[in-house]
Amino acid sequence: MVYGFDQRNREDQSDGQLTERVVKIRRVTKVVKGGRRRGFSVMVVVGDGEGRVGIGLGKADAVPDAVRKGVSIAKKNLITVSLKNTTIPHEVLANHCASSVLLKPAPSGTGVIAGGAVRAVVELAGIRDILTKSLGSGNPINVVRATLAGLEQLKDPVEEVAKRKGVRREQG
Repeated sequence: MVYGFDQRNREDQSDGQLTERVVKIRRVTKVVKGGRRRGFSVMVVVGDGEGRVGIGLGKADAVPDAVRKGVSIAKKNLITVSLKNTTIPHEVLANHCASSVLLKPAPSGTGVIAGGAVRAVVELAGIRDILTKSLGSGNPINVVRATLAGLEQLKDPVEEVAKRKGVRREQG
């Protein structure tokens, strides 16, 4: 499908079994002196299913070239997500532009309760049980960026306790 969501998954052997998913393909047009110049903008999510995920926005004159560029950009922007078994350690609300995404931990067996753009990011991050709600703008590109911002905000409770105890000892 050229426009809208494309749920193709591909395995990439070079970077430890990274899976890519195309979230949004947009046809864009620029008006120039000689007429209209058409191109494509593709939002790609890349993840290993074990806590690493990244996003990339590729732009080119053809869809395959834009996907390839998006994948290479996403691989450069990989982040590590703090997981607690099959879910996230705590609730988080993240924004990007007019999009807000609420991510809540869920008990084992719940599954991924999320819309298309959020689902792509959390599944490729390796999260199996989560409740999400997309608020504000439904623009898939901004929703994906807000989701990634939320996943970046997650902190491991054990590490945070250790940091805080270390701070108290230094003060006292």
